[in-house]
Amino acid sequence: MQWEISGKLTPARKVPVFYYDSTSFAVIFSASTERVRNYLPHSDMHPIELYPGRCLVAFTAYEYGKTDIGPYNEFSIAIMITFRKRQIPGATLALQMIHRRFTSYVWHLPVTTERARLGGVELFGYPKFIADISFEKQNDSIACHLSAKNQKILILKGKVLRTRKGKVTRYVTYSVKDGIPLVTNIYMNPVEYAETRSSKVAQLDIGSGHPICDELKGIQLSTKPLEYHYAPKTQFILFFPRNVIED
Repeated sequence: MQWEISGKLTPARKVPVFYYDSTSFAVIFSASTERVRNYLPHSDMHPIELYPGRCLVAFTAYEYGKTDIGPYNEFSIAIMITFRKRQIPGATLALQMIHRRFTSYVWHLPVTTERARLGGVELFGYPKFIADISFEKQNDSIACHLSAKNQKILILKGKVLRTRKGKVTRYVTYSVKDGIPLVTNIYMNPVEYAETRSSKVAQLDIGSGHPICDELKGIQLSTKPLEYHYAPKTQFILFFPRNVIED
């Protein structure tokens, strides 16, 4: 994959992009559907609800050790949605879980390198920006610290769980570039994986002062998580985005 031409960074031309060795963990919270809907940029995007009035927001920390575009860290804040199709509270989520196919709108996606930012913005329409993303690992816990311009945005914490081989999962992400909705497929191969619905294994600590902090505090997130995913060894394939008109 070529990123540098004449000394300047340019978007990658080779896709899919392979992520060979990664660590990630994700925590899902419920939030006010009415409040979250204000942040969806397209009328065909519908928040997936656990029950009427409460939708789902996923926070995921990624530490990419070996990829086609070099190592970097990333933090995703995504709203689980359907596109064009109306969702049925509870039922839509259950079907996605059965089929291991999850759809979401990428709300915020900070990264630690310019290569990752440029390609994500120019090709995928992802809302990427440069931030400080660091991991703190202990024997029984893992934490991700997210900050930008010396402002704390959040800290996401989770427990280290006993893992086993997980099932390949498809993530369908939606973004908007120049007013046009794009859809991208991501396949995850969880080599070492665990998940739990215990509300005691993870927590989110939101900072103050940064615009993202204000947004998160305004959507009435649940005080306890609904689900926690821990994947210390994972592989990903990121495919080229397409215009939703092509669907």
